[in-house]
Amino acid sequence: MYNSLKEIQNKLYNKNLQMEEIVKFYLGKIYKHNKEINAFLEIFEEEALEKSKIIQKKILEKKAGKLAGLVVGIKDNICYKDHKLSASSKILENFTSLFSATVVERMLKEDAIIIGRLNCDEFAMGSSNENSAFGNVKNPLDKTRVTGGSSGGSVAAVSANMCMIALGSDTGGSVRQPASFCNLFGLKTTYGRVSRHGLIAYASSFDQISPMTKNIEDAALVLEVISGKDNFDATVSSEIVPNYYKEIKNLDFSKKKLKIAYLKETIEHNGLDKEIKNKILNIIKDLKNLGHNLKDIEFPYLDYLVPTYYVLTAYRSIKKTKNLKDNIIKSRSEAFGKEVKRRIMTGTFVLSAGYYDAYYSKAQKVRRLIYNKTIDIFKDYDFIILPTTATTAFKFGEKGENPISMYLEDLFTVHANLAGIPAISVPVGKHSNGMPFGIQIYAPHFHESKMMAFANYLNNL
Repeated sequence: MYNSLKEIQNKLYNKNLQMEEIVKFYLGKIYKHNKEINAFLEIFEEEALEKSKIIQKKILEKKAGKLAGLVVGIKDNICYKDHKLSASSKILENFTSLFSATVVERMLKEDAIIIGRLNCDEFAMGSSNENSAFGNVKNPLDKTRVTGGSSGGSVAAVSANMCMIALGSDTGGSVRQPASFCNLFGLKTTYGRVSRHGLIAYASSFDQISPMTKNIEDAALVLEVISGKDNFDATVSSEIVPNYYKEIKNLDFSKKKLKIAYLKETIEHNGLDKEIKNKILNIIKDLKNLGHNLKDIEFPYLDYLVPTYYVLTAYRSIKKTKNLKDNIIKSRSEAFGKEVKRRIMTGTFVLSAGYYDAYYSKAQKVRRLIYNKTIDIFKDYDFIILPTTATTAFKFGEKGENPISMYLEDLFTVHANLAGIPAISVPVGKHSNGMPFGIQIYAPHFHESKMMAFANYLNNL
C-alpha cells in the first residue's frame, strides 16, 4: 500500500520502484474489490499501463512532471477526451467526451495517470450514492452502509486503495460528506479557484472540482496543479496560485496562536450524534489548552441553509421517437432517475410564473445574508470549525424514502458553497459503531494554504 505521492516519488527516483508496478498494484486492487464495491464504472487498463512506460522513461531522464507516480480516478461527471462520460445516468450511457476538462489536461501534463471513471449519484444529485443508474457504491469500511454522495465512487476508490487520489465535485458537500463517511480528507476550494470547464454542471454558481486524499500533502500538490486562471471558464479567479505544498510545510500553528469560531447552533443541533458532538467539544478543549482562542458564536441562518441551497440549485435541465414532444417526454420519464426528476420538478416550480419572487428571488437574498454574515465572522476569526456530518455513514435504504431526511445530510456542508468559501473535512475519530467521522474547517476566500496547514495540525493533535 502506498501512503503518499512523495513516498512513491522517492522510491521512483531512487530506482526502488517502477511506474508499471504502481499501476499494476492499483489494477490488482480494482479487480479484487470493485465488483463488490462498485466504485469504478470503467477501467482504463491498457492506456494506464502504456502511459506508465512513457512516464518511467521521463523519470529516468529527469523530465517527469510534478505528479509523476500519481494514479488518479475521476468522477463520472468530469470530461476526458475520447472516453465515456455518463454522469451515472442512462441518458448519457453511450456518450463519449469530445474534449478534456481543464483539470484533466493539467494533471496529465504533469504526468498523473488516470486509471478510470468513478460512479456517482446521477448528475451529482444525492447524498448517499444510492441514485446512480449503475448501482449503489458500497462503503469499503462496512458494505452494508453508504459511502455518502454524490462523489461516492471517488471516496470508495481511495478508501479501498484502488487509486492514490480521486477527483470529485462539491456542490453542497459532495466531497466533504463522503470523506467524513470513509475516513479521508475532502477538500472544497474557494469558488473560482479551480476551473469548472469540462465538469457537467449541476449548479454553476456552487460547483467546484476538488480532490479526495489520504493526507493533506497530496491535496496540496494536486491543488497546485489544477488551480488557476483558465480562458475556458470566465468565473475562475486570476489570483496567483501559491506553492501550496511549500506553504503548508512552513506554517506552524504550534507557535502561532489562532482565533477560531465554532457555530453554536451546529454543536447544539438535536440531530447531531452525541459521540460526534463530544469529540468536537474535546477538540475545542484541546485547542484552548494549547493557547488558542476559541469562542462559540451564533449563526442565525442555520435553518435556512438547506432550503436556500435546494431552491437555488434545483436542476432543470433520448430512444428515437416520432417528434420532439414525444422525445422529451420519453427521455425524461425513462432515462432520468427518481431523484433527478424530483429536482427538475422543484426547479420548474420555483422558477415558474407567480413563484419566482416567492422562492427563487427570496433565496438569492438569503444567500447574500449568509455570505455577509460569514464574511463578518472572518473579520475577527482565522477559521470556523463545525461538524462535517450529523451522523456516521448510514445503512442502505435508511433514508431513501424520506427526501427531507436525506436533504438534511447537507445541513453542515452547504454553508461553504452558499458563501463560496473554502472548506475541508478532516478525519478525527471513530464512532462506537466502528465508522469514522470528520470535523470541518472553514476559512476565508483563497486561504487554502492556511486551512490545509490547520487541517494537518488538527489531524495530528
